[in-house]
Amino acid sequence: MSDYRAPVKDMRFVINELAGLARINVLPGFEEATPDLVDAVLEEASQLAAEVIGPTNAIGDSQGCEVKDGQVYVPEEFKAAYRQYMEGGWPGIAMDPEYGGQGLPALVGTAVEEMLQSANLAWSLGPLLTEGAIHAIELHGTTELKDRFLEPMISGQWTGTMNLTEPQAGSNLAAIRTQAIPKGDSYRITGQKIFITWGDHNMTDNVIHLVLARTPDAPAGVKGLSLFVVPKMQINTDGGAGERNGVTTVSVEHKLGIHGSPTCVLDFDNAEGSLVGEIGAGLTNMFTMMNRARLSVGLEGVAITERAYQQALAYALERVQGGAPGHDGDVAIIQHPDVRRMLLTMKATNEAMRALAYLNAAHIDLAEHATDESERALHQARVDLLTPVVKGWLTENSQALTSLGLQVHGGSGYIEETGAAQHYRDARILTIYEGTTGIQAADLVGRKILRDGGATFSALLDEMAELDAALAAAGEELATVHDAHVAGVAGLRESVKWLLENAGSDANAPGSVSYHLLMQTGTVVGGWHMARAGLIAKQKLDEGAADADFYRSKLLTARFYAEQVMPVAYSHARSVRAGADTIMAFSLDQFASE
Repeated sequence: MSDYRAPVKDMRFVINELAGLARINVLPGFEEATPDLVDAVLEEASQLAAEVIGPTNAIGDSQGCEVKDGQVYVPEEFKAAYRQYMEGGWPGIAMDPEYGGQGLPALVGTAVEEMLQSANLAWSLGPLLTEGAIHAIELHGTTELKDRFLEPMISGQWTGTMNLTEPQAGSNLAAIRTQAIPKGDSYRITGQKIFITWGDHNMTDNVIHLVLARTPDAPAGVKGLSLFVVPKMQINTDGGAGERNGVTTVSVEHKLGIHGSPTCVLDFDNAEGSLVGEIGAGLTNMFTMMNRARLSVGLEGVAITERAYQQALAYALERVQGGAPGHDGDVAIIQHPDVRRMLLTMKATNEAMRALAYLNAAHIDLAEHATDESERALHQARVDLLTPVVKGWLTENSQALTSLGLQVHGGSGYIEETGAAQHYRDARILTIYEGTTGIQAADLVGRKILRDGGATFSALLDEMAELDAALAAAGEELATVHDAHVAGVAGLRESVKWLLENAGSDANAPGSVSYHLLMQTGTVVGGWHMARAGLIAKQKLDEGAADADFYRSKLLTARFYAEQVMPVAYSHARSVRAGADTIMAFSLDQFASE
């Protein structure tokens, strides 16, 4: 057993009340995703996470993984947990039934994914990358490639990876040098890739690599990149794994956290691969995988924060130290107002983060399955707009919130044996994975706001403003929530207006303000969902609904977020309006310490 228990009540509330399962399970193919079925899935996934995967978390952190003769070995407990995960059909929970998936909505799959990530972040990265590889092959692969790879990947028999980065390239993918030489109907791939998450392991008999490489006559830059599927083991005529392909693990990285996740340096030496999509469309096709991975990494911010919060709460309830107003003698530290502030900041912010992640999953379901083409386009635009926010805001918050979890423990939190430090260390990678926060912020500002003159963002703000009247009518209990929501939306509208007015005259303005605009957006959109949650909770209480304690807690959490978290949006707005002048005024010499 582990100390993690999935927050099934809040997950159920977000799925049903905020994301709107009722609008998802009427879509073609999702009719069986009834509330009862979803409840059963959540309960079973919760048991798997707590009893099977959760106990492997500390083991992976202490043991890590190792390379012997070009093969990565992970802890035996990881392998045992993976077998149960695979035997239960969990890899295909939200995958295409045509290739063996269960076909449930992405909204439901997201909740299951959060549980796995909370249980063991390092372990969960294997399924995460596999899911992204599956989507890339689904959308861009030929029928032959789909038939060869999708069923064993969806079943969990094989896992998948994403191979972009090279020693000289980093985030500058134009500098990729890996070569793909045509040979008959396939290609021979040669080059080295670094930072490949779950690039090799001994949990399955094959690993399927998606690799960016250049054909001999490819132009320079990103337009010369193509995407190839390169299995670790060649595929036999019966569809099983055969002889070793030309892929070798050179080493695994020694990292700050996620020790159980093998981050590999891979050497491709005349490895046989197949083209995915068109020549020269590699980066576009890879972004199919990367954007899904970005949403999953954002969800990891929720998951690791939830794990850290649960541990901090348990410690605060048990640790007795000092007196508190209204109490005789020493008390558990949860009675101290500042400890409550820290815990509630973790709780409220993470509930807003969960809502944002799950709502985006619901938009994916609607974008892919709605019957009306214009409706699909609207939801896809919302997914595109919010993807960098989900990735950036959720993971940036996870740094601060897991740090608060450690702080609740005091000195004990800094000691590895308590486990609080692992959550903090594990979370640190999340703002770097799949594009740093700066890259997400540049995407939000450049591709998602400036490109269409803020039209898509304005539509979001208009929808958010529609909640004003209902909040105002809710009375005193939601007065602070109403005030914070109105001010937050107005402030965000002003920041976007400032960007649109200044980007044309100052080339440095977008890059200088992008981080703060992303963080302001996340804070305010998260506040919108918390305001919606508070309003629903009040309505449920007024109706005399069962589980009144849950709804009272939800109402109070919405108020706490409005009072203690939403003011952060104001500081980000001030930084946006400061622009680029001072940032760019420093000479290089002035960066030096004297």
